[in-house]
Amino acid sequence: MGLTVLNVAYPLAPVGPDAVGGAEQVLTAIDAALVEAGHRSIGIACEGSQAAGRLWPVHAERGRLDGAAKHRAWARHRRAIGAALQRWAIDIVHLHGIDFHAYLPATAPTLVTLHLPLDWYPVKALCTQRPNLWLHGVSESQHREAPVGARLLPPVPNGVDVDLLSACHAKRRFALVMGRICPEKGIHLAIDAAEKAGCPLVIAGQVFGYDAHQRYFDNSIAPRLGRRCRFVGPLGMKRKRRFLTAARCVVIPSLAAETSSLVAMEALACGTPVVAFARGALPQIIDHGRTGYLVESVEGMAEAIAAAGSLDPLTCRGEARRRFSVRRMTERYLALYEALARGDWRRFARVG
Repeated sequence: MGLTVLNVAYPLAPVGPDAVGGAEQVLTAIDAALVEAGHRSIGIACEGSQAAGRLWPVHAERGRLDGAAKHRAWARHRRAIGAALQRWAIDIVHLHGIDFHAYLPATAPTLVTLHLPLDWYPVKALCTQRPNLWLHGVSESQHREAPVGARLLPPVPNGVDVDLLSACHAKRRFALVMGRICPEKGIHLAIDAAEKAGCPLVIAGQVFGYDAHQRYFDNSIAPRLGRRCRFVGPLGMKRKRRFLTAARCVVIPSLAAETSSLVAMEALACGTPVVAFARGALPQIIDHGRTGYLVESVEGMAEAIAAAGSLDPLTCRGEARRRFSVRRMTERYLALYEALARGDWRRFARVG
């Protein structure tokens, strides 16, 4: 008998092949893997999403994403989850949002993937002792920051579609920074480093409707755009692959401890080295001096951007294929679902 899995996205971001956020990309990959394996996949996500399985779309908030918008979205998610649980015999509910505690079902067996730094979540939400609620992160470095009392299953490392990212394009001189446009991503530091390196910079990503994000773009990014620093907005998969492959390097100047980095994995799969601050899980993804450079300052980042052209694209691709396969990730999620549905989560926890 196949499983029926209800994957629930963060309420304010769409999922699908062109999703911007890492959590949304992971959910998209899990949904496709469930369908391919013959299971029933049901997804709850905002309008504008796409799914391989059955999609339950909820109204998408437009414009300013303030507290009131979040509360409206949480209420819609609670109603949708409740209706789905009444309609289908759900084996596992899988939540992906940082705000999962706001629409956590009361009794259904539930898995929560913690995609973000653990200190961004309420401690109470991480330390719940509910018997059929299981939480896990996406890297060992993230788990090391868990608060006392947190009960976590072993991490499930992220992966990317290395086959889809295998297309070749001629290398060009520009550096690329890609991701959400917000203060903690440190994109202004990438601009500083690219200027010091004398290298053109392309910024790709989305400015979500949070006041802090919009102010950051308006005050710290927009005034510095010009001929040698371009903003191209969010990229769908085809454009993203083209930009990633053509760049001399991808720059990750994040000020937060990255729990993983799909951007880094995608860059390596495209044969492009990564220059990043040595924070969070990035030292476990980048092989310093071989598939990129780990740095501690803007000056070091500038030097690494200048040196990145000497690194071998084939080495980057080979490491991505060996270490960051999306199939490895989705197979682990499917094994976890089966273990939880059988009540065998302790065995999964021992195996890690």
